[in-house]
Amino acid sequence: MRQPSVLGIVSFKVFPAQMGGQKGVANFYSHLAKQTKLVLAVEKENISTANDYTVLPFLYHHKRGFANLRYIFRLRKLIKQQAIDAICIEHSYMGWLGILLRWLTKKPFIIHSHNIEAHRFRDMHKPLWRMYQWYERWVHRKADHSFFISQEDLDWAITHYHLSKEKCTVITYGADVLQPLDKKERVACREQLIIENKLDPATRLFLFNGTLDYLPNTDALRIIISELLLRLQAKQFLFRIFICGNRITDQWQKVLRSYPDIIYKGFVDDISLYFKGADCFINPVTLGSGIKTKLIDALAYDQTCISARSGAKGISQKIAGEKLVLVDDYDWQGFADNMFTQSDRNLQSVSDAFYQFFNWDLITHKALSVIEAVKNRS
Repeated sequence: MRQPSVLGIVSFKVFPAQMGGQKGVANFYSHLAKQTKLVLAVEKENISTANDYTVLPFLYHHKRGFANLRYIFRLRKLIKQQAIDAICIEHSYMGWLGILLRWLTKKPFIIHSHNIEAHRFRDMHKPLWRMYQWYERWVHRKADHSFFISQEDLDWAITHYHLSKEKCTVITYGADVLQPLDKKERVACREQLIIENKLDPATRLFLFNGTLDYLPNTDALRIIISELLLRLQAKQFLFRIFICGNRITDQWQKVLRSYPDIIYKGFVDDISLYFKGADCFINPVTLGSGIKTKLIDALAYDQTCISARSGAKGISQKIAGEKLVLVDDYDWQGFADNMFTQSDRNLQSVSDAFYQFFNWDLITHKALSVIEAVKNRS
């Protein structure tokens, strides 16, 4: 039996994929395309090199969302010509477009949610976040199905948006690395970081990375500077904290570079070197919903990770094992204590269950099974 063909709608830039959210969308569709026919209609600025599925960059960004009404009949024609069975819309922004396309084509639409977007707007102090929350609730209730990035987000949406449990599924972020790192490779990468940065070989190496203009990550920078540095310095051991990421303000660059125990690297072409070579990944993030993609990436590299509990939503400690060390939110003394003790321990590797749960092929196979069921119900 033919697998359902899918039209994905992406109203923001994901190609080329550099940040965690962009990689989540790009990897989801590249692995989905291995299993079924896929066509993507994306925002105009996307530049994709995908050759195993069709990418059509003609949409307006969702900030100009209703301007996409001019493309409604082009999308309808595309759905007919490509024999599309279901529409998958990234985030809730363009859910209204899914409603219109379902009315015009009788094809079901699914919202692929990467967080509770209203919560992100609230944390960013956007004045209209309550209005967006009303819209987000409405459009999820209108959708034929909703994919959520974590069980926590799904449970919240069922309770507060009054969604049907049968119309919700957890479709998480996936890892590119599918087995623990060879210890010799880790040692080599650590030595490379020590040499390149002219550090004493006894220096303990910590890593934090992310999109650095995103409020939860900016708040984490504040915590590193105001809460963790002094506590770590009081322990009188050699350490450095690498901070990698893009979209940082000039002011934050000056602040980070003023601390000798912080090595600000900016955007790096090969973040894997730091995941492999650091002694410990830190995630002092307490804001935001969704799932912290950088934490999954670090664990996939079999990295010891210390995280605030809120920052580890969607990642079960049961499957991550010893490598994921959770600290109560705002217990920064406990966080610093664990950075000192846990980063120097030889902890048991991340479990096979972790690599199974965050395997992109298995994630997209699950998504496609749901899409098939949604198509058959329509």
